[in-house]
Amino acid sequence: MTRALDGGTADPGGRFRFVGRGRESGLLLAAVRHPPAVVLVEGEAGVGKSRLIREAAAVLARNGHQVLTGFCHPLREPLPYGPVVDALRRADLQRAESPLPPTAGALAPLLPDLADRLPPPPSQPLDASAQRFRLVQAVRSLLGALGPTALVVEDLHWVDEATRDLLLLLARDLPPQLSLVLTYRAEDLPPKSAVLGAAYRHPPGTSGTVIRLGPLAEPDIQELAVAAMGPDATAHLGTALYQRSEGLPLVAEEDLITLAEHGRTHGYADAAARLQDADVPRGLSEAVTERLGMLSREAGAVAEAAAVLAVPADEDLLATIARLDAPDGARALIELLQASVLREADDGRYVFRHVLAQQVAYGHIPAPARVRLHRRAVAALQARTPPRLVQIAHHTQAAGDREAWLVRAQDAAEQAVSVGDTGTAATLLHQLLEEPRLAGEQRSRAALALAGIAANGVDFATNARLLRRLLADPQLPVEIRGEIRLAHGLLLLNEADDLAGFREVARAADELRARPERAARALLALAFDERKGVEHGLHWIERAEDTVGDSPDQAVKAAVRASRLTLLTWLADQDVWALAEQLPRHADDPEVVRQTARALHNIADAAIELGHDRRATALMTEAQGLAVRAGSPLVACYARVALLRLAALAGDWEGIDERFDALIDEFPGIAVPHTERALVTGFLAAARGQRAAALEQFGSAAEAGERQLAVSVALRAAAGLGAVHLAQGSPARAWAVAAPAVDLLRRAGTWAKSPGLVPVAVEAALACDERAAAEQLAGEVERAVGGRDSPAAAADLELALGLLAEHAEPDAAVGHYAAAARRWQAIGRPYERARAVERQGVALRGADPAAASALVTEALTAFAELGATADAARCEHGLRELGLARPAPGRRGYGGDLSPREHQVAELLAGGATNQQIADALFLSPRTVEHHVAKVLRKLGTTRKRVGRAYEELRQDH
Repeated sequence: MTRALDGGTADPGGRFRFVGRGRESGLLLAAVRHPPAVVLVEGEAGVGKSRLIREAAAVLARNGHQVLTGFCHPLREPLPYGPVVDALRRADLQRAESPLPPTAGALAPLLPDLADRLPPPPSQPLDASAQRFRLVQAVRSLLGALGPTALVVEDLHWVDEATRDLLLLLARDLPPQLSLVLTYRAEDLPPKSAVLGAAYRHPPGTSGTVIRLGPLAEPDIQELAVAAMGPDATAHLGTALYQRSEGLPLVAEEDLITLAEHGRTHGYADAAARLQDADVPRGLSEAVTERLGMLSREAGAVAEAAAVLAVPADEDLLATIARLDAPDGARALIELLQASVLREADDGRYVFRHVLAQQVAYGHIPAPARVRLHRRAVAALQARTPPRLVQIAHHTQAAGDREAWLVRAQDAAEQAVSVGDTGTAATLLHQLLEEPRLAGEQRSRAALALAGIAANGVDFATNARLLRRLLADPQLPVEIRGEIRLAHGLLLLNEADDLAGFREVARAADELRARPERAARALLALAFDERKGVEHGLHWIERAEDTVGDSPDQAVKAAVRASRLTLLTWLADQDVWALAEQLPRHADDPEVVRQTARALHNIADAAIELGHDRRATALMTEAQGLAVRAGSPLVACYARVALLRLAALAGDWEGIDERFDALIDEFPGIAVPHTERALVTGFLAAARGQRAAALEQFGSAAEAGERQLAVSVALRAAAGLGAVHLAQGSPARAWAVAAPAVDLLRRAGTWAKSPGLVPVAVEAALACDERAAAEQLAGEVERAVGGRDSPAAAADLELALGLLAEHAEPDAAVGHYAAAARRWQAIGRPYERARAVERQGVALRGADPAAASALVTEALTAFAELGATADAARCEHGLRELGLARPAPGRRGYGGDLSPREHQVAELLAGGATNQQIADALFLSPRTVEHHVAKVLRKLGTTRKRVGRAYEELRQDH
């Protein structure tokens, strides 16, 4: 560490005084104290980014924060997400504020010192994307459990692609008490690129800032000198220091260290004059060069070894490359530490105080000597166990041996891939593919490896550009281009919802004819363009089956089988249930088990749409268990999402929002839980009369559905939006939403799984005098689902037929509604059954008022038990309006407690409803609502702005 100069003072850590950064320090601390936060610290080399971070970290640590710091550098040996893992090694798990979730166990192999305090590691996923997902999930869950924490990653201009992706995913959805602090040099980023890639946008609800550090002002440099030298720091010296350093604190500090060396022998006055009179080159280069010239021969040799290695190195390695025995090496190292040329990094390793000083020292070595030192480094690193392949490749290239470098770099890349460090691998593969002499099998292997990494990356734009650049390589054979094109096509489909991806995949299938198993994967992707219809998909499935007919690859055959069963379920084929029972659950090949899990999930997901809820629950539970066993976290996540949807359909509404939020916290980078939450909470909001919230949630789901190849989300969102518009008395809006959705349903041909859309569309069409359209739709559904195993579609059809018959043939309408109620009862959806029972009662009002009253009362009771406030209120209003109201029991006094009606009002108030919206939802007059609102606020002792929190506390107390 730098010593305080004679007569001056340094901070308690032995460094120079921290000067001139009060504003920047305040910005950094303010952001981190209000997590979640993302703070970017930008500045040129030597401007003081690391010092700013260290000073802030000391303050945060005193305030109870954990500050975990990792560093990027260009010669890191392979370790997945190395800079972040290095930071996590410093975590104090005993200070965790919540139990570590099981997902954190995936970090145990990377954090051996913490492994005994982490949950047991889960089974290893099979494919690279699942492995990456599990590690990202583990990092986030561990950081989320630690409490107030700042994760600092320095020198992001050297970050590898995988670590950048991880940081991007974290930044998009930070745990509530985590702050992410990143430092970088903008001038060293790739051209036209952002520090976290083009995909990064500052997330809403996240605090933070960009701090751009500039040079210090002259008074700051003067303060630095006075703190170090006391009265010897004259104003003239301060000016000379400022002019030489141009405000860079690192340069000024190096000059002050040089002054200390001179001051010991010549006195400070002579040293100061010498500094003021110095010629160019000025600043850091001169200061470092001068200090290197004052070293002994042995210390100079070790300094040259450290400059060539460029990364922290232990004493033995430095001495070996300097060709010194152990005692001479130790003395030389001590001399370098005392002269502040080197500093101790960690674990007994040593490095230059700053990369700029290392670069100056490296440039000071004559070229022939540099080559010899690089060759010595290669020999010394090869002798280590395990050999440092990344560094060996670097030193081989620096020594000028291009042919050997091609081999070394490929070995290093393959090692990085084998340990899961795709970021380091990608850096090496980029370098290899830029070398024209890399040809044949070597070039193909490198291109395929890099394409595989890009296909699983987070930054879509960057990865798509890379894949297109690989496709343009004329040296690659056609089947290799087919593999890369398949990756590109799938990336377009999965990440950008770009239908051009289908063209790429189809072209890839042709290019992969010589590789039938891979061609089949492409054909299966083409089968799932649901918007073109199921028959279209079955055509591609048949081609895939023909392609792998003679293949011994059981995994790809399992994938084909899973895809066929999925499409058969879409068609409500009754044979699919028996075929699902025959799927292999205990195959030796984990990929076969994973495909079984995928098939069971897809069948169960379609079964929900078909109305086989109990069967779907059993299959989905089995799919989840198989996915966990086969190492497929994505399928496990999707299964848990579907089970939450099934719970809501079964009437289990209590705490459903919190259960979705917990799942989203566990799988933050996956869109499916977010979309399903929007659909389910939109449905519940509509049932409770929170129509603005319902429209918002269904609108969000509709936007997601537009980007998906499958049509289910788009159809469900349209059904939800249409139902809310009908409840608001806006049938034109409902028909405007439903009509395009019906056209989409026709194109897809998935009549057997059209969740809730048909009755909404028929009701909206009738209200808009579009009876012909309503009759046409009902006729199409009747023809399509006849003989199909789709109870939900049959129930929806009964509702649609009831709506069509209600005015002309009320008796027929009553029969259809009763049939729908029986079907929903058999399926196990109490809310849908109550809606059908209510319609049946309303249709009976003219023929049998007593029976009508009983039915509407039955529906009202079911709605009230579910918590469907608006539906219950509608039933109450209907009973009153039609003169069918039940005899009211004697009124009771509620005192300071909320009455049932006041509970309804409070719930709507908590959801942000206006008085008019409450009146519409509960079928009350605005004046009556004003009365109820006033009583609610008085009893809760709160204001309208804070009623949500007060009502939630009341519910928790009860």
